[in-house]
Amino acid sequence: MRNILFILVVCLLSLQGTLNATITDPPIDNCETQDTLPKVFVLGDHEDGFEQLTLDHQMLLLTACNDDMDEAFDKWWSMISEMEAYADLIGYDLKGMKIWLNVFWEKDGSVSHIAYHLKPNSKNMQLEDLESFFENFINNYKFPLLTSAKFSHYGSASFPTLPRRLKKTKLPNDNQTFIDSVGKTGSKKGKD
Repeated sequence: MRNILFILVVCLLSLQGTLNATITDPPIDNCETQDTLPKVFVLGDHEDGFEQLTLDHQMLLLTACNDDMDEAFDKWWSMISEMEAYADLIGYDLKGMKIWLNVFWEKDGSVSHIAYHLKPNSKNMQLEDLESFFENFINNYKFPLLTSAKFSHYGSASFPTLPRRLKKTKLPNDNQTFIDSVGKTGSKKGKD
């Protein structure tokens, strides 16, 4: 009985010392700020900094576009197309790349950060070269949208991009005629 009491007292004293050390030690600050977070990084890396980015960029692209899905898509598509054009301009090959992107914009449309992850069916890319490409792209690109708050979008892209689908539009000379998604002229009454 005396041994059990002795062991219990020793355990309580050691536990108290551990609790005191935990309470009095300052917390370790391993949270990255937006200033120390790389502009471009792989999703899953820099989790604390990524979490802070998502808190700072709570408005979604769709919300920034007044919940207009077509406008949000057009703006996203515009950025992906500009990315592809920039790659062609500098001679960087994106063809075959399939990627998930989480893009964070400032109020003025400048890109503050890009978090990415290559899809499993993407061609192999040198990550250092890809990150350098993204960094150069965001230094030379401004998104065509001004907002009252920072915003973000999580989406995917595949390169080369496919031609955009056109909306059906009535021609000025005939209310019944339209341009379909592949640019053919047709009539609502008859066959194309």
